[in-house]
Amino acid sequence: MAERSDSTHRAHPHAPPMVSGLSAYAGQYDLILCDVWGVLHNGVVAFESAHDALTRARAGGASVILVSNAPRPNRFVMEMLDGFGVPRTAYDGIVTSGDVTREMLAARSGARTYHLGPARDLSLFDGLGLTLTDLADADLVVVTGLFNDDVETPDDYADALKAMKARDLPMICANPDLVVERGDQLIFCSGAIAKAYEELDGKAFWCGKPHRPIYDTAFAHAEVIRGAVIDRTRVLGIGDALRTDIAGANDAGFDSLFISGGIHAQELKSVDGAIPDTESLADLFTGHAHPRGVMPRLAW
Repeated sequence: MAERSDSTHRAHPHAPPMVSGLSAYAGQYDLILCDVWGVLHNGVVAFESAHDALTRARAGGASVILVSNAPRPNRFVMEMLDGFGVPRTAYDGIVTSGDVTREMLAARSGARTYHLGPARDLSLFDGLGLTLTDLADADLVVVTGLFNDDVETPDDYADALKAMKARDLPMICANPDLVVERGDQLIFCSGAIAKAYEELDGKAFWCGKPHRPIYDTAFAHAEVIRGAVIDRTRVLGIGDALRTDIAGANDAGFDSLFISGGIHAQELKSVDGAIPDTESLADLFTGHAHPRGVMPRLAW
């Protein structure tokens, strides 16, 4: 990324710099690709300062696409945000890993499919012509989460994963997140299941961040909205996960802003939006691409 003058301060020589607010970057980006869970809400409450910041960025000329690893079509994420009181003025569109998964599954019409995940994700399969079956009869596995993520861990699926591997079943992972915050708890996601399957040498296909297909879909959507090709040096990704949001933005060739009060809050001592511990922040990003800036919570 090109060097720019930032309204930031660097409190540790090996930590990414803190930034006072999204306003520090006003006018520098045409497109913002913003994470949802961990940035706009924590699964229990929405963060008003975050949706206010995105609304202000749009008023200043930027387009905002919410990019989520939710394993459901985007309309369900929109309805969830409505329920949290997040105004639609905060974004131009939503792209989910569920949308990308549906694109992949559309090419497999008729496939006998085992759904590993909760019933609330069944909308993912609507209208695709798939046959949902038990694992014993399946030739494809789609994982959207754990059956009961309140109590289960990936270890509870060890035998099922071995059975899948014994038949070399391909697995499509509709949410690459390993964990997500729900209030003050971290809950395992389908990415943790797919990771465990790969550790058995199983074949997994990943549909969301940090992998390129979801960014390609988001860029295509944004270019329709703006009516122009988007310069990736004028794109900012915002998210709370190093593995997905920050690494994904770096690999796709655009800047990022890291929100420390999300899934890394405990290790960074940034719980409830506290300023992160700079030594811990430096440790987290050692050996990894750095974001352009860090904020405890997204705000203007």
